[in-house]
Amino acid sequence: MVIALCWNTTVFISLCMQKLAHSFFCPTTSENLCNFPSSASSRTATRRRALSVFVLTTSFSGLTQQLSLDNSSTSSSKPTGQNFVELPNSGGVKALDLRLGDGAIPQANGNKYVAIHYHGRLAAKQGWRFDSTYDHKYTTGEQIPFEFILGSGKVISGIESAVRSMKIEGIRHIVIPPSEGYQSTSQETIPPNFFDRQRLFTTIFNPTHLANGEGSTLGTLIFDIELVSLRHW
Repeated sequence: MVIALCWNTTVFISLCMQKLAHSFFCPTTSENLCNFPSSASSRTATRRRALSVFVLTTSFSGLTQQLSLDNSSTSSSKPTGQNFVELPNSGGVKALDLRLGDGAIPQANGNKYVAIHYHGRLAAKQGWRFDSTYDHKYTTGEQIPFEFILGSGKVISGIESAVRSMKIEGIRHIVIPPSEGYQSTSQETIPPNFFDRQRLFTTIFNPTHLANGEGSTLGTLIFDIELVSLRHW
């Protein structure tokens, strides 16, 4: 689909450039077509038009190249032929592996102390991102992963279900239903920013909206999780 978009964009830009060049160099009048300039002022105007066409062409060319690069990077990050699947015994958590990884699997040897990076978003609020460990950094600039004991019950169930079957260095895109998301404001992961916490929890636990039956949409979470490491605790 992205390839088709890039092709259509390239064709559209090409047609626009042809039309633009024709309108600049070959203005249609009631008397003639493509009359060449006969005066210094006309030649100056033509040179300015040529410069404008060059600048616009260069800009659109850069846009087309960027679309192609975006398409290449997107294609290489996702395993082909993959769709969302519901994880076994997860309560309805759906997952799509963006990168499978090649390390150990946490559930293979019981409980583990795991470290993950994540982007967390609400399905509501136009997909508002409420937290990202990639933004948490030491004073050295090194990113700080989120660490927890798998099976401790301190983290929302949807994240635990997703991490259990991941491999180290794997990246998984998951959709967590409200029943496997936040059940209280003390469950991790918790955004460190006060205003983000307030917005997150007042949205999910809004009593008026919950009474109106909107809990199924307000509490749905979307996470991108990268399994960084695991060890015994």
